[in-house]
Amino acid sequence: MTVADATPEFDTSHPSDRAFLGHPKGLGYLGFTEACERFSYYSMQTLLVLYMVKQLLLPGHVENIVGFEWLRSHVYGGLQGQPLASAVFGTYTSLVYGTPILGGLLADRLLGRRRTMIVGGVLMSLGHFLMAFEQSFLLALLCLVLGVGCFKGNIASQVGGLYGPSDVRRAMAFQIFYIFINVSVIVAPLVAGTLGEKVGWHWGFGTAGVVMVLGLALYLSGRRWLPADEVRARAPGAARPKIDRADYPAVAALILLIPVLAVALLTNQEIFNAYLVWGDAQFNKTFLGFEAPTSWLITVDATLSFAMLVAVAAFWNFRGKRHWEPDELGKMIIGSVFTVAGGLCLFAAAFFQAPGEKISLAWPLLFHLLNSIGFAHILPISLALFSKIAPKAINATVIGLYYLAFFAANAIVGKVGGLYSSLPTTTFWLIHVASAALGLVAFALFKLVLGKRLETAPASDPLT
Repeated sequence: MTVADATPEFDTSHPSDRAFLGHPKGLGYLGFTEACERFSYYSMQTLLVLYMVKQLLLPGHVENIVGFEWLRSHVYGGLQGQPLASAVFGTYTSLVYGTPILGGLLADRLLGRRRTMIVGGVLMSLGHFLMAFEQSFLLALLCLVLGVGCFKGNIASQVGGLYGPSDVRRAMAFQIFYIFINVSVIVAPLVAGTLGEKVGWHWGFGTAGVVMVLGLALYLSGRRWLPADEVRARAPGAARPKIDRADYPAVAALILLIPVLAVALLTNQEIFNAYLVWGDAQFNKTFLGFEAPTSWLITVDATLSFAMLVAVAAFWNFRGKRHWEPDELGKMIIGSVFTVAGGLCLFAAAFFQAPGEKISLAWPLLFHLLNSIGFAHILPISLALFSKIAPKAINATVIGLYYLAFFAANAIVGKVGGLYSSLPTTTFWLIHVASAALGLVAFALFKLVLGKRLETAPASDPLT
């Protein structure tokens, strides 16, 4: 049963609601709310490793964290310093992509989407403010992980709920929603990152908390413009879709693709981990006497990622109207080539670095450009691939499984990032080049196996 089925008055009242850029007013409230949530999340992504390496895990500070010594000894095998920071970061970011499954269950079975999101917003705000105290560091991370889990999936489903099944504005609504996200990713390092590095770490985390409170207030103020919580029930007499026996090989292939995606994403996810530590120590970030904060590297990456997503989509749209266009796996293979090239830029930067000299920003800028082109060919395309091949009977479940690739990727980053301090930098980045190359080979093999299936798979909308 869709939102329109459960609340028939909703479908007839909103086609005329064009108060926000030709869309329902609720889209504006959800967009700004998501922008605040993503600002808070990417503020943490930007500051967390740098904060741990440069202050929290140093003697005189690490002893203050309640329960941390037990965790370090029993979970992280006695790691210290940068390897420990990378491991903690990997645990945090991987759990962030695991808890939305629990948040969805909580919304569906108990609280509904609105109440679950409110709980998530309160937990995230509390988590950011708890970061102001070293003693409550672990409790802060727990609140943030649970808060994002309650928030992440439920807000996107409300965007879809603003539109009836036949409303053609639906696709554009998600594009507008994505713009809000990308703007926040660009702005968060400039604001919270700069405050954290230049004024004080807690100023950065506190700013993220204030913005999250603002987002929660916006959401509460716009509740009357948002869809009612969906009643997930089948219509009387409706038959439950069944999986055809012929669908099993495709589903199995997609499940096998999840760990491949996780490995292929290693270089991109490392940007928030050991890459920042390396850049902080080794990049020449001084312009006209001003040393730019290391966190601005995230803004550079986010800006290029957004630009390349637009550019790549426009390029294939232009080419597809005139010439042959590769299928999803073909584009993912192309993306892997660019990811390999980007990783080689990091290897070259370390290889050609003269003793005692800083690395020119030309190398990391070229890396971000090439990696962003690869990102544009892999992440959105792989999601489209999953939604295309997944049987309708379990389409939503398969889309949920897709995000386990991010869970695994960040868990791997936590392990691999810890090698930065013990390996030559050239070797460290060659590991990432090898991971992208492994993804390239695996995607090519999948194309050989699934090529015909891709040509005949029906298009499926994971949002309905």
